[in-house]
Amino acid sequence: QVALVESGGGLVQAGGSLTLSCAASGDTFSKYSMAWFRQAPGEERKFVAAIRESGGRADYADSAKGRFTISRDNGANTVTLQMDSLESEDTAAYYCAARSGVILRTPRFWPSWGQGTQVTVSS
Repeated sequence: QVALVESGGGLVQAGGSLTLSCAASGDTFSKYSMAWFRQAPGEERKFVAAIRESGGRADYADSAKGRFTISRDNGANTVTLQMDSLESEDTAAYYCAARSGVILRTPRFWPSWGQGTQVTVSS
């Protein structure tokens, strides 16, 4: 399995932007589809965005479409989530995940996880 470490979280005002990064190690990064999930206190972990192994296809939750962009750099073993026009509802812990194969929106189908990075959006 691949090891994942997220970074880039923080406190931002509503309407602002943040860029989250996830660094992978321990296996061939380009073998994995990569995803971002988020979890607010008292809520289930939810799908945000994902990208296929080559970066040729991405999928977004409705809440992320038009505001968030997922990208990857297979040479640097990183996946990035650019978040613009942030809203207070985006406040959550954000997790990077990896799996071999197609993109699935259910967390339990992703075997590798990072430790999470907190994003707090103030209104």
